[in-house]
Amino acid sequence: MNIYKIAVIPGDGIGNEVVAEGIKCLNALADVHGGLQFDFKFFRWGSDRHVSYGAMMPKDGLTTLKDFQAIYLGAVGDPRLPDDVTLHGLLLPIKMGFDLYTGLRPVRLHDGVSSVLSGMNPGDIDIVVVRENTEGEYSNVGGIVGYQDHALAVQSSIFSRHGIERIIRYAFEYAKSHGRKKVTSITKSNAQRYGMVLWDTIFREIAAEYPDLQNESKLIDAACMDAVRNPKGYDVIVASNLFADILSDLTAGITGGMGLAPGGSFNPLDKSVPGLFDPVHGSAPDIAGKGLANPIAAILTATMMLDFLGEAEAVQKITDAVKRHLAERRIRTRDLGGSAGTQDVGDDIARIIYGK
Repeated sequence: MNIYKIAVIPGDGIGNEVVAEGIKCLNALADVHGGLQFDFKFFRWGSDRHVSYGAMMPKDGLTTLKDFQAIYLGAVGDPRLPDDVTLHGLLLPIKMGFDLYTGLRPVRLHDGVSSVLSGMNPGDIDIVVVRENTEGEYSNVGGIVGYQDHALAVQSSIFSRHGIERIIRYAFEYAKSHGRKKVTSITKSNAQRYGMVLWDTIFREIAAEYPDLQNESKLIDAACMDAVRNPKGYDVIVASNLFADILSDLTAGITGGMGLAPGGSFNPLDKSVPGLFDPVHGSAPDIAGKGLANPIAAILTATMMLDFLGEAEAVQKITDAVKRHLAERRIRTRDLGGSAGTQDVGDDIARIIYGK
């Protein structure tokens, strides 16, 4: 019996609602699997805590989380706080504190889901965005001096050979091990002459080590256009923190929306630290507490957590249940054209896991 200790941080907004459905499906899986079990411990960290105590999580939060094998997080963001406060108060400290340098954000056009792009059939869009999580544009280096009309802001991006090499190599290794055929690097090196020129240089060096895989480099503006014009041209995308963030939202938008987009962050070279798994979507405060959120992104995020834990059979069980649920087109939330609630979707996917 494999027993996994999972730290659950529902976070803000719809986080509580979608995480509850992900846990429902994980518990259903444990019931039918018989060989694994989950020990969930909840942490009420997030914006409510910041309003009450002035911090999103305790000072010793990372020390507490290190005792777990994975972290399952719902969403972060609250209208009462600036977005930079919530991001730098919880998500970034966990990613950078544990050096979770690999961000993985896969999207696929599933049977039963329509793309906003015409002429796209199930499986036509199947893209994995690999995101560098610990450097780049989110390095939090800089500052603001002066006030009002005389304010001056300096924001610096940090790119190191070490950081660039390991994320690009991971992208190629991922493509190789998952039967993918091409890796596309995204930069803006025509305008950002130092960090992104270094990225381009390293990409060419590593690409030469993988002659069986196609490779290409694109600028972010052209890449966004091509994601809409020709999404079939993408397979694995590797990019810096900011550009991968942008492209993961865009690719989710053409494969059914943010309610279907899972995400995970981890260190593939150091399994002694927990991975962080949270759906790509935000906290959606406008629908929070109304039972309207689509929990499928959170449920698919749970499968990424299972993959990180090495439970391939369990991954397939939940993934197949989600695919069947979507293909049946019976129960779906408003974002997919239905009228079902969050719990209805979770119940239906759990039903399929149970074999009913």
